[in-house]
Amino acid sequence: MRLHGDVSRDKIKSCFDMFQGEIYQKPPVRSSVKRRLRTRRIYYLELLEIDGRDVLFRVGCEAGTYIRKLCYDIGEILGCGAHMKELRRTRVSTFTEDECVRVDDIFDAYMSWKESGDESMLRRIVRPMEDALTILPQVIVKDTAVEAICNGADLAVPGIVAFTGDIREGSLVAILTVKGEGVALGLAQLSAEKLLEKEKGIAVKTERVLMQPGTYPRVW
Repeated sequence: MRLHGDVSRDKIKSCFDMFQGEIYQKPPVRSSVKRRLRTRRIYYLELLEIDGRDVLFRVGCEAGTYIRKLCYDIGEILGCGAHMKELRRTRVSTFTEDECVRVDDIFDAYMSWKESGDESMLRRIVRPMEDALTILPQVIVKDTAVEAICNGADLAVPGIVAFTGDIREGSLVAILTVKGEGVALGLAQLSAEKLLEKEKGIAVKTERVLMQPGTYPRVW
């Protein structure tokens, strides 16, 4: 962040403390979403280094937070003005920059596979879809329920083998096979407590199918 005036370290640190927690934000004029006031959560705002008017800091925030708007708002509170000079994204959900690969590496892996049929390099780079589903509560289903879900059917309680995570009514959940294969995403119609009590009824309303139909046999 580049400050537009000279500010003491203590004042900057005090201002950072004010912005931790739930904040109000209106997206900047140049943004891809409608400009309306909304809330976003700042989990932490850590001051790392100050070099003149340049302030290096680390922020953990809710998805959809505009960091350039955060810098602007901090400048307003400090009374000197500020703008974002540089942004480095170090983590998204469970994926960190330590797991990133260079575009050159992807190209080399692709050419290795294309020329020799060796897919070992590609397999080290391309992550399975299921890695992205680990952040969601998961519902494990019977093999006999998979093909129906792949054709758009909702998941009924009898088709469930097990479930993990804090499932709440209306929350987004991942539907997986007993082998851990991603089947679909859906909205829970029952909470975890009610899933333990119910013997029938719709448990998850299917929103997006992830598995190709025909992967599992049709049983209806």
